[in-house]
Amino acid sequence: MCGRFALTLPHDAVAGFFDVRHVKTHFTEPRYNICPTQEIPVAVEFDSERYLTPMRWGFIPHWYKAPTDGPLLINARSETVAEKPAFREASASRRCLVPISGFYEWHRTAGKGKEPWYFQAAKVELIAFAGIWQAWTAPDSGERLITCAILTTDAGKRMAEIHDREPVVIEPSGFGDWLNREAVLPAAKLVSMPDIFYQRHRVSTAINGARGNDPSYIEPIVEG
Repeated sequence: MCGRFALTLPHDAVAGFFDVRHVKTHFTEPRYNICPTQEIPVAVEFDSERYLTPMRWGFIPHWYKAPTDGPLLINARSETVAEKPAFREASASRRCLVPISGFYEWHRTAGKGKEPWYFQAAKVELIAFAGIWQAWTAPDSGERLITCAILTTDAGKRMAEIHDREPVVIEPSGFGDWLNREAVLPAAKLVSMPDIFYQRHRVSTAINGARGNDPSYIEPIVEG
């Protein structure tokens, strides 16, 4: 799964990565600890033009009467996303791309509790997670939120040493197909990345439960 991630590149670099024409969100500060329910930049496509726009990380099904009316849906399993009532319509026609520099996973070690690890691509500074989005309107107040979730899949062999799920990565060559609202969900491509794709290192438990934004969160620690 993916429950926390980092995005350390500025908006112009992210916009260039996705080749977007319209930037609706601007950010300059690196973010080392992006948490569920926070606003994140995502890439979407309308009328063959790409946009970089803000969305709330935490998908809200249309039948929720409030954002807290049910489970917090930050991830969606790629194996069942096309069947689950909460995600079915979004997976068919409302797909997005979530830019990340790296992400955290936790591994429970006997006698040590849950230890955090930081994963990042070995050869590039930025990658894109497969996402789906939903516009939700509060039935009482009319408040409107644009929300999203990140797709996950079974972890590859090396990732499984830390966690049994991993986010689905969409390669740049697949951006067009993923964002095309008319294209069929490319289920065959929603698989784990090769073991050599990621590099990983242990990070401080300071990230556990943290809500700050500190570059030390992603720095490796010496394992004893």
